[in-house]
Amino acid sequence: MPIRIATAPVSWGIMEISEFVWRRSSEDVLDEIAASGYVGTELGPYGFLPTDAAQLKQTLVKRKLSLLGAFVPLPLTDAQRYQDGLQSALQVAELLSEAGAPLLVLAAEMDRRRMEIAGAVTDADGLTPDQWSRAAEMVTSVARQARAFGLRSVFHHHAGTYIETPRELDRLLSLTDPDLLGVCLDTGHYYYGGGDPLECVRQHAGRIWHLHLKDVRGEVLDQVRREKLPYLEAVRQGLFCELGQGAVDITGVLRELERSGFDGWAVVEQDIDPDQPGIQPAESAARSRAYLRHAAGV
Repeated sequence: MPIRIATAPVSWGIMEISEFVWRRSSEDVLDEIAASGYVGTELGPYGFLPTDAAQLKQTLVKRKLSLLGAFVPLPLTDAQRYQDGLQSALQVAELLSEAGAPLLVLAAEMDRRRMEIAGAVTDADGLTPDQWSRAAEMVTSVARQARAFGLRSVFHHHAGTYIETPRELDRLLSLTDPDLLGVCLDTGHYYYGGGDPLECVRQHAGRIWHLHLKDVRGEVLDQVRREKLPYLEAVRQGLFCELGQGAVDITGVLRELERSGFDGWAVVEQDIDPDQPGIQPAESAARSRAYLRHAAGV
């Protein structure tokens, strides 16, 4: 089956980050997602879209949109909050299951210290062996219980968290069951974290079950590293751009995934600060969708 193309509310500035205020209603965002040529969406932060499954399905069917899953940050470095994190994740999993979505997209939650050094992380900035063991245990527990809801779980490496770099992703994968936990490859965050997304596909093709397509302005990333700009400032500086305008080999990643037999969704994302001048989410989403049609034939 050809790769199916979706997007997500994050491209409209709808994030879990408290510094970014939600400026748009869910109805407006969904209308613009559909009008921009997409056929699916992720949930966005819990509470942005309806949390009643019947109402959620109705609002998506109205726009002929499929629901793919939801991005769920976990408190992997705070053992005292594990139980609350688990319950929150399962609340989302239950909604997704009732609404017919197939995926739970897990990640480590954003961390202030790691946000300050995003894109310039060294091995000395990482988790201890005990923290790794507990993190893998929590991710496994969530994934196992999500499977009881009929969901597959994937892990999203993310800048500004304790699982950002290729080495950190590899470490987590080595500690978890490949039949239970897959990868959500985010091309932009992998590049931001110091990796080559194409090499990630070659290394982990069989474990990549979900894809976030994101592009990065190379000159802005150079500035971020040179000036040691934290994650949110990098977003404000326009680090993430429309597909085809940055340094990530988007078409190469798609070709390699197709060769590997990837059968899933690709979610176009452009992390933005909606308060910055010149931001036009709908127009950018439409141009990224057109790029994929013309450059990659999807």
